[in-house]
Amino acid sequence: NPLLLQIDWDASPEQKKQCLNKGRDNQTECYNHIRFLQRYNETHLYACGTNAFKPLCDAERFSFSSDFEEGRDRCPYDPAKGYTGLLVDGEMFTASQYEFRSSPDVRRNFPFPTLRTEEAPTRWLLEADFVGSVLLKESINSSVGDDDKIYFFFTERSQEQIVYPSQTKVSRVARVCKTDWGGQRTLQRKWTTFLKARMVCSVPEYELHLNVLRDVFVLQNRDVHSSIFYGVFGLEWKNIKASAICQYALSDVQKVFEGPYMEVLDSKWREYTGKVPEPRPGSCITDLHRSHGINSSRDLPDNVLTFARRHPLMANQVHPMGVRPLMFKRSVNYVKIVVHKELALDGNLYTVLFLGTDDGWLHRAVEINRDVHIIEELQMFNEPQPVQSLLVSSALVCRSVYVGSYSGVVQAPMSSCHRYTSCYDCVFSRDPFCGWDGTVCVEIFSRAQRMSRCPALNNSTSYPASANLSKATPCALRNITKSHNCKNYTFIVRVP
Repeated sequence: NPLLLQIDWDASPEQKKQCLNKGRDNQTECYNHIRFLQRYNETHLYACGTNAFKPLCDAERFSFSSDFEEGRDRCPYDPAKGYTGLLVDGEMFTASQYEFRSSPDVRRNFPFPTLRTEEAPTRWLLEADFVGSVLLKESINSSVGDDDKIYFFFTERSQEQIVYPSQTKVSRVARVCKTDWGGQRTLQRKWTTFLKARMVCSVPEYELHLNVLRDVFVLQNRDVHSSIFYGVFGLEWKNIKASAICQYALSDVQKVFEGPYMEVLDSKWREYTGKVPEPRPGSCITDLHRSHGINSSRDLPDNVLTFARRHPLMANQVHPMGVRPLMFKRSVNYVKIVVHKELALDGNLYTVLFLGTDDGWLHRAVEINRDVHIIEELQMFNEPQPVQSLLVSSALVCRSVYVGSYSGVVQAPMSSCHRYTSCYDCVFSRDPFCGWDGTVCVEIFSRAQRMSRCPALNNSTSYPASANLSKATPCALRNITKSHNCKNYTFIVRVP
């Protein structure tokens, strides 16, 4: 049975012994924690592990039998350090604090020449804790010959002055251009396009500013410029549980990166008001650059690169869509998020959020008119433990959510329509996956099913109990009472 096959990749007894001799914890650290696992090509995976504080990487055909590669520049020593990585067209991009005493770093690990972030005279990253990264192919249908970009998401110690002195951390989004090759003299083997900006997620009515980014999910659309970032935010104070989901338009992020810079004056960061050199520092190579003989980052003038080295931080902040969080919840620490779009029976496309908590719960929520409703809460593990990974497989054959923690991986269905035992429960669950077939609540898979089922939610109505069915009731809901034996329930529908 292929489902029973497994790959063993343990740290050697000798390496475990060395790990213990370094004073590391034998219960948590002196193992091989897999930190990177992505498809390398059609037949191979690329994996990196901490290997008991001596990282190794390997590209193999689903087995680890070849010579391993040194992983110290590609994978962190410490399994607790924040880390993110991508394989893009045979190139590896990662971000972490790799070694014991090193500073956090964003790197292109291969091919040569490798690139990294700058540490002097202006440190680009300060105790950064990375949570995610994504490639956005902004070159597609670009009118200016733009480059693809890689975005990194993290929390770091604040460098600029902030309004709330009790908070020491800020959430960031940073970007680099995919075809950045570093400078010729200035910024050799360093990014020439690194820029970062603060992401704000606040609850105005509580004057609450959630400043720690725990996870991010990027919902990419056909037009890459309409992509949306979903961030899970919390507080840096460990004794208070609260979570917010903020969503950001890529277009708003782009505007911030095109705005004013910050600079250091008298050891403090302030908005730069001087003249900005041309071509604009931190920008990707475009047709305009090429028309002036600048075909790569190595052709950029030294004054542009010197400015870029000293001005990595943008002055403007990235604010969420709608100014406020999409969702705010007390007494819960969300740590992972996946976002899925589902076409419901009413013809509308709904946003479904899958949220993992720090104590092993999975919450499923649906957005309706900027309001988010939690429609299911599932305890995924026998013992409370943080959700460490979350993945959705939306293939019709097996629509599942995979929830990972340190003890294992749990597979759960994307929806649980069978839990709704009556027409009333099925319809008012607001679950876009579900419909009433006249007898039971079922998940809708095919177009044929969609034509013969009643919807489980409607975007333009609200449903308090009691009273008779209004003539203004949507046709699909009238069909419920006429055709599908829902006579035991009466609905009143308020149409805005």
